[in-house]
Amino acid sequence: MPLLEVERVSKDFGGVRAVHDVSFTLEEGELLGIMGPNGSGKTTLFNLIAGALVPDGGRIRLAGQDIAGLAPHRICARGVARTFQLVRPFAGLSALENVLVGRLYGRARGRAAGAVAEAERLLALVGLEDRAHEPAARLTFVDKKRLELARALATSPALLLLDEFLAGLNPAETASAMALVRRLVGEGITVLMVEHIVWALLDLSRRVLVLSAGEKIADGPPAAVAADPAVVDVYLGGAGGARARA
Repeated sequence: MPLLEVERVSKDFGGVRAVHDVSFTLEEGELLGIMGPNGSGKTTLFNLIAGALVPDGGRIRLAGQDIAGLAPHRICARGVARTFQLVRPFAGLSALENVLVGRLYGRARGRAAGAVAEAERLLALVGLEDRAHEPAARLTFVDKKRLELARALATSPALLLLDEFLAGLNPAETASAMALVRRLVGEGITVLMVEHIVWALLDLSRRVLVLSAGEKIADGPPAAVAADPAVVDVYLGGAGGARARA
């Protein structure tokens, strides 16, 4: 059984079709990349899976259980965690306290034993062990991204949603972040990743799904997707590119 099943999911905003009839599955331990031009529906799809939006149609199942329409905190408790394109740490809390929030209110909700040690382990994993007691508001942009990842991991997710995790990073930071993502997958975490840096997404992913104007236009191994005429058309011009830019 796939860990995640998205079946003919759709979402409209008034007369605007954001996601239309999208289906895919994600196996446990897999990293699936989602790419597409601005406005293609990537973040809307993330919001539907994480519970920030309710689909107009279709089904979303996690480990065989329907999660479509559940509140975000209930979906988190089932094992879905996410980061955001615009980082959102709790600015008034320290880095350690931010991660403790994830640890105490995720799937391990209410289990205080070992929480601090686990939070410290995750801060070390993302390279923030020396900044544990620093207020989140004083962290650099890249460190806030690392903190948000640690907080998401603290919920003990079965499925991790990474929304533009590499955005805004310089080349050295991008390489470090990619190495961290590979380590997480190597440890058995299932990852669904939206990313605008196409070469990085193709390099990281075992499989890539492409959206254009809310519809799935490709799904397969990175090399095959990169050579797909429909994908090339969307990114380089033609009718599909015009639709994606509209």
